Amino acid sequence: MAIVIIRQDKKIDLWKNALKKADNSLKVYSYLEEHPKEEITMAIIWKHPAGSLTGYPNLKCIASAGAGVDYIFEDPTRPTNVPITRIVDPLLASDMSEHVLAVILAHIKNLNTYKQQQIKSLWNPLEYSRIKDTTVGILGLGELGALTAQDLANVGFQVQGWSRSKKSLDQVTTFAGKEELKTFLSSTQILVCLLPLTPETKGFLNKDLLGQLPQGAFLVNVARGGHLVDGDLLMLLDNGHLSGACLDVYHTEPLPEAHPFWNHPKVHMTPHYASVSDTNSVVPQLVENYRRIQNEEELMNRVDMEKGY
Repeated sequence: MAIVIIRQDKKIDLWKNALKKADNSLKVYSYLEEHPKEEITMAIIWKHPAGSLTGYPNLKCIASAGAGVDYIFEDPTRPTNVPITRIVDPLLASDMSEHVLAVILAHIKNLNTYKQQQIKSLWNPLEYSRIKDTTVGILGLGELGALTAQDLANVGFQVQGWSRSKKSLDQVTTFAGKEELKTFLSSTQILVCLLPLTPETKGFLNKDLLGQLPQGAFLVNVARGGHLVDGDLLMLLDNGHLSGACLDVYHTEPLPEAHPFWNHPKVHMTPHYASVSDTNSVVPQLVENYRRIQNEEELMNRVDMEKGY
């Protein structure tokens, strides 16, 4: 039995070393080196090349090295009979919550606008908003969304959340299903997308949905680029319905140089780094699942194949 690591971001050695540090007896290979494919029972992957999961006859688990798994379902060559797991990690969730808080504070205190004014040598004081008077709506109340919602509520924001099925969270007003989405959107001043990307949520952030937000609302997308219809966002920014957007994720990453987001005054960008898996934090659950494979036990954090998350 052995593990193969498949990723394209030059972090294979980092993950190999972390796994070996956790358990020196592990056999861990990079997919780029010669390795006995018949021995591989676990593939730890992140945005793998299409087709790289084939040829492993004894594969028992495809383990995403992050919370997202949409990229796995997008690979038509993946073995569909092999279970998929994802990372559920307190650090991953708290990092996301901190990023969202920072983005929201920068918006309500006009820090993004003041930076642009500084570049132009403009002195133009602006009216700011207060935490207690700001309603934040979270789309998606999974592990990341639920913690982000509750952390924002603890800071003092008015927080509400929407999910496909009904959830109950302290200090958070929750909505569920298509029938309650319009009500949720109509009172959301800052919309934060933390939905999983599935066929049902692809293009979810479009002109029809974003148009139901109040005039001057602000969008934060820290989920996946596939949720957003870029042209619809630009239209709503240019016609003044939305006051701005902060994006961490994009359809193509890195974002192409010619994309209009780069130079749009109302679009603020970060390079898909809001929340990154920490090897030392997440390796123990990967090692535990590897042990469970050996003992033929139920895997932790297994993905629902029908839901796609």
